[in-house]
Amino acid sequence: MRNHKTLFLFACTTMGLGYPSIVSASKPNVILILTDDLGSIDLNCYGSNDLKTPNIDKLADDGVRFTQYYVGSPVCSPSRAGLLTGKSPQQAGIPGNVSSLEGRSGMSPQQFTIAEILKEAGYTTGHVGKWHLGYTPETMPLGQGFDYSFGHMGGCIDNYSHFYYWQGPNSHDLWENGTRYYRDGEYFPDLMVEKATSFIKQNKDESFFLYLAYNTPHYPMQPTAKWRDYYKDLSTPRREYAGFVSSTDESIGEIINLLDEENLREKTIVIFLSDHGHSYEERAKGGGGNAGPYRSGKFSLFEGGLRVPAIIRWTNRIPEGVTIDGISLSMDILPTIADLCGVNNIPEDVEGKSMVPLIFEGHDIHSDEILYWQFGDQWAVRKGEWKLIGNPRDPSPENDLVFPGDQLFLSNLLMDVSESINIANEYPDKVNELIKSYLKWEFSVKENIPVHKVIVE
Repeated sequence: MRNHKTLFLFACTTMGLGYPSIVSASKPNVILILTDDLGSIDLNCYGSNDLKTPNIDKLADDGVRFTQYYVGSPVCSPSRAGLLTGKSPQQAGIPGNVSSLEGRSGMSPQQFTIAEILKEAGYTTGHVGKWHLGYTPETMPLGQGFDYSFGHMGGCIDNYSHFYYWQGPNSHDLWENGTRYYRDGEYFPDLMVEKATSFIKQNKDESFFLYLAYNTPHYPMQPTAKWRDYYKDLSTPRREYAGFVSSTDESIGEIINLLDEENLREKTIVIFLSDHGHSYEERAKGGGGNAGPYRSGKFSLFEGGLRVPAIIRWTNRIPEGVTIDGISLSMDILPTIADLCGVNNIPEDVEGKSMVPLIFEGHDIHSDEILYWQFGDQWAVRKGEWKLIGNPRDPSPENDLVFPGDQLFLSNLLMDVSESINIANEYPDKVNELIKSYLKWEFSVKENIPVHKVIVE
């Protein structure tokens, strides 16, 4: 049995600011939808003009869309750890990707997840899709607060064979409730819909939490025949990527439509986001995604690696058709869910903040904070419109914008959201200020600072 950490009474933001329609509501269902390697603007509602994503766009039309939404890391495992625990990946103990091999551990079972918090509040909890946070019984979903689990434990699978998609020897990776599960030849997103539908129908008379974690449009890019044909005139790799995005949108649409069919729309909070930016890896055919005005993607601390699409819908409970520009973080999801669901007990070390004041009143919940990221020897600090990256990496084809000597990259996001020009040499005092701020962070690594380039008091 898990040795739980001490809990404390979390004073609901909704109660403090007075939102009676939420406080008086019975415990709503929650569906948390996560996509994988989705580009920052790769939805119509985020500015894409060559994709078809009507179902996710409808979520945005009926809910709240965020334009400055940041994840905790530009790769899968740490981003997911931060999302599920409400902490930075470093605080959650997962600074980088965990192993995708069976028998390898991952996020500590001492960490509290959204599933555990809601389970203690009487919810039935389910996981469907990708995990990538551990491959031992205690670090797989059933050991992390989920009553039901279906999906793969590693970083990616072939969507038809359900084998781990990497270097050999390949291994089968599809599980249901801790037991290996075989449905060879069947499309994994379709299996996700099947299992999610069953979970929702079985628990529709009670309160449930469903973590629906797609492994799409992450490689291998395997869109359905319908969408392959639809995008046949696009060039590679955008063609394959676009087909996979629309295949994902169609799959998500089946779950959204199910809520209407089961009269669960007004009783269900739906949250959508991606885990980080799109991939430039060889297995992704070198790209295919689109970060729009933002720079770079997966593996990078530039905006394109960290800024993701994010949407929340709760019909007749929260605003509809609203766009919010204030900064919000994936670690805010846990306290926001707790707030909206009237759940008072959350771990005392949760770092995220409830987004309820941002959603209802436009209060910038992170306006006075310094934001931190760290991945490998890369680190980043954002304070207001200023952002400093140490040891920047840019895997995109345009990476010639970063020269070998640019160990510190300073930008003003208000003036240059594309981070195209390094102004570190023009503002040495600002560089020093942000370095000092970084060193105050408990997870900072002094050795990763090129101190020969600046003076740090």
